[in-house]
Amino acid sequence: MKKILMAVCIATVLSGCSDNEVGSVDLGFFSLKDISLRNLNDDKISGVTCHIASVEADFSLADPSDSSISCRQTGEITPEMIATIDKSKSGEVVFKQSKSVFFKTMKVRRIYDSENQTLLYLSYTTKETDSSFKHSLSTVPLWGTTAYISPSAAQ
Repeated sequence: MKKILMAVCIATVLSGCSDNEVGSVDLGFFSLKDISLRNLNDDKISGVTCHIASVEADFSLADPSDSSISCRQTGEITPEMIATIDKSKSGEVVFKQSKSVFFKTMKVRRIYDSENQTLLYLSYTTKETDSSFKHSLSTVPLWGTTAYISPSAAQ
């Protein structure tokens, strides 16, 4: 029974660590803030990987709002994948993370630009900071993938 309980405890601790963190940068000896680097795989477009850098403050009720995002094609992107995504102007949220106990959230939203056949990934926070909503944008063009529709074929 003790071995089972120990295995459950270890599994619980390890599952708490599986937050896709790929790196961390300490901002100095006298700072309680770090830059956390995470990867994000788009569930519907498996050929896209995004990397998000955000500041995290230890012993604070709220993390800073600043973040950046960079997304690249890391695998195949098919027409079937594109068919499954929300193609509205506001797109859909593909990732979110709490940044404060005061209802601040960092979100990543995927928007499809059909005219340019490009996936846009917008990282933003949901609470205004210093008179601004912090945000960052990265794009993944479909050019060179099987999902790309040649303009001559589209007519």
